[in-house]
Amino acid sequence: MTEHTPSDPSAATGDSPLGPNPTLLIVDDDVPFLRRLARAMESRGFAVETAASVAEGIAKAKAAPPKYAVIDLRLGDGNGLDVIEVIRQNGSDTHIVVLTGYGNIATAVTAVKLGALDYLAKPADADEIFLALTQRPGEKAEVPENPMSADRVRWEHIQRVFESCDRNVSETARRLNMHRRTLQRILAKRAPK
Repeated sequence: MTEHTPSDPSAATGDSPLGPNPTLLIVDDDVPFLRRLARAMESRGFAVETAASVAEGIAKAKAAPPKYAVIDLRLGDGNGLDVIEVIRQNGSDTHIVVLTGYGNIATAVTAVKLGALDYLAKPADADEIFLALTQRPGEKAEVPENPMSADRVRWEHIQRVFESCDRNVSETARRLNMHRRTLQRILAKRAPK
């Protein structure tokens, strides 16, 4: 891990919202996004480590448990939930924010149950991520200007039931009283806006 010297004088005096340990692990397999986010978080005072896979994220989390983490749920070699579990085993006070590029709120809720502070749908910008990482326990996020459409709410509900059925299409269709093929078509599509 590289040595980090805070560029903000308030960080040196302990007035920084990051506290005395600004270590941040970012795990995302979208390498251009990973690099941009790492630069943006460094400019906000974090000492950033990056990982582009579950295996690399787990290795870095075990070697040096971070104080902050931003983890994508869907990675090329597995699920970001595995990285969250390792972080929780090694550093229970880590502030974790989950990114989900597929709008799969049900899986993000599982991540929150595992100890993530918040989840954000991609593409989330650096300011949103910074605010999510530095919010205090009990603080509420602002209500979005454009809430989800009815189609999106329906899609999220289907995803939640699908996740609770361990991604079993037949069981999900039975619980939703829906034809299996109809459900498969819905699951194959991207989330509505």
